[in-house]
Amino acid sequence: MKLFQKMLVAGTALSLIAPVASQASETVNLEEMNSYVRSEKTSSRIDSKTFLNEVKEDLAKINSRVDGLEAKQNNFEAGGFSDTTTMDGKAVFTVGALDADDSITALNENTVFQYMYVMNLNSSFTGDDNLYVRIKTGNGPKDSAGEKTLPFNETAYGTYLSSANQNGDGLKVDKLWYSMPLGDNFTFTAGPKIENYYMHGTTPSIYKPVLKQFTLGGNASAYGASTSPGAGLTWTGDSGLAISTNFTSKSGNSLGLLTDETDTSWATQIGYTQPQYSISAIVNQKYGGWADSYFTTASGKLRPGDGSSTNIGLRGWWRPEETGVATPSISVGFDTSEIDSSSNSNTTMYFVGLQWQDMFQADDRIGLAFGQPQKREDETTDPFAWEAYYQFQVNDAVTLTPAVFGGSDRNGEATGDITGAVLETTFKF
Repeated sequence: MKLFQKMLVAGTALSLIAPVASQASETVNLEEMNSYVRSEKTSSRIDSKTFLNEVKEDLAKINSRVDGLEAKQNNFEAGGFSDTTTMDGKAVFTVGALDADDSITALNENTVFQYMYVMNLNSSFTGDDNLYVRIKTGNGPKDSAGEKTLPFNETAYGTYLSSANQNGDGLKVDKLWYSMPLGDNFTFTAGPKIENYYMHGTTPSIYKPVLKQFTLGGNASAYGASTSPGAGLTWTGDSGLAISTNFTSKSGNSLGLLTDETDTSWATQIGYTQPQYSISAIVNQKYGGWADSYFTTASGKLRPGDGSSTNIGLRGWWRPEETGVATPSISVGFDTSEIDSSSNSNTTMYFVGLQWQDMFQADDRIGLAFGQPQKREDETTDPFAWEAYYQFQVNDAVTLTPAVFGGSDRNGEATGDITGAVLETTFKF
């Protein structure tokens, strides 16, 4: 603002000096001017003090206007984001289609084009804490009564995409929680919209999937979750050891937390992580008929009676020291689940994910995953699911990901084979 003030003052001063310079060039006799003025007996006298007074008045007006502009600017800045709030996000365009056996009547084989849009807001108030808000929308279609399900929003056959969203073009708060440190090693997290795995201390898998069923080293009974009110505590040691315990309660915002009227998931995880590898184990107690649907068959999902179950999951991953080599990173997972009030109800799941990075150009990614969905021990079929993709980095903000995927007897039904293909374009900002 100082430069702006100087420019205005300079302009004012030049406008005052210009008449004097013009008169001087015409050799005006100042003594005769003074005599004329005295003879007219004027009440005021024009001299250097007069000019100084006028300049002072102009400067006072300029300063007043500058102060007004600064006040308006300060008011504008006060309405912006806090200096401690950051935002990032992405938009994903997806086009693709499915081919399914004639026996699978629930899936629509039409080619579809859908999108997802998400914004992540992080705010800190002390420098160590964090308030996280995720705002999300998309136009992935929901199931309709009497109609086939469109391809990439169906959990029963594992075709639900990680990028899918069914908010019907409406922006909604998708996640909301607050975390803060307690001393040097503990972190407390709580919020009205959170899932268990956001509060774990150890990352169970480093495989980045296209299909939702392959997240978390197999999104089945042990790690399966739902966005609900919840809270948790995590301890992280300096050596890489981490222990966490947390809970979420479906409908906890209306029926109350940890009651018989709500489905509750209480998960405790212990893990050990180093730069090249990690191992972890989790015990997830689920109450009130809590059922998981992403990586399971129809009978594996079933929870008779009150549905209380004990779910144990083992996870591990390893990666080479350098990328761009023939050896991929490897993520593996295994779950076992036992329904407490029912016999012949044990279910199992396994997952393997392989990933190569920087193979053809910097920041590209090749992914291959396969596994058995959570199935009950008395099932006679052997369900299987897989995916393969190549992620091409167009530039720092845009990626293209062609992918193919499929499964055999995927929902526990004989001859239930499916194959699909998608092309995803991701814009990050």
